[in-house]
Amino acid sequence: MSGSPACGGHAFRDPALLQRALTHRSAAPVHNERLEFLGDALLGAIVAEALYTRWPRAVEGELTRARAELVRESSLAALARKLELGARILLGPGELKSGGHRRDSILADALEALVAAIYLDAGFETCRAVVLPWFAEAIDALPPPHKLGKDAKTRLQEWLQARQLPLPVYTLLSESGEEHAKVFVTECALVDRELRREGEAGSRRAAEQRAAEAILTELER
Repeated sequence: MSGSPACGGHAFRDPALLQRALTHRSAAPVHNERLEFLGDALLGAIVAEALYTRWPRAVEGELTRARAELVRESSLAALARKLELGARILLGPGELKSGGHRRDSILADALEALVAAIYLDAGFETCRAVVLPWFAEAIDALPPPHKLGKDAKTRLQEWLQARQLPLPVYTLLSESGEEHAKVFVTECALVDRELRREGEAGSRRAAEQRAAEAILTELER
């Protein structure tokens, strides 16, 4: 419909659904919590079907871990940022003042609510067609099914121990940003190989994981 509000790649026939999906409970009596509930279930089904089709030999536990990785709060918040939902979420004065539009929990909840709103507006097939591309990059980046459940630092340590090589050294290179939006840059170094890679994330641990993943990518080439 011409003039319909668009969000996430979907033009809404019912603009009220989009407005509700992007309204936090701090802002109005009619908010997005019920939509979050429905969207959580829809996301689980859409992602589960995609993984089931992509990995025909993966066992239940591997599929479950992959789905959990894709739909965890931080992953959904990252997607919400790519869709620039933060600036569109309606917040109450308190949440607005405290930077609620940048908070992972609020962003993830809004994304789930948006999924439900698309479903109610256009049905499951359209919802799936709109939502799956959001996850394409993350699905492509998943490790093989048998490696799921082990983080990058653990996998790197096991790779080195299996070859009786020294363990990596992690160094914090920088820490910047305000308290609610910190950015950490760390380095993972294999001294015996003179191999070093950096990782950047919102926590020191996550930055170390990304640096370790970068080292693994080099080692497994």
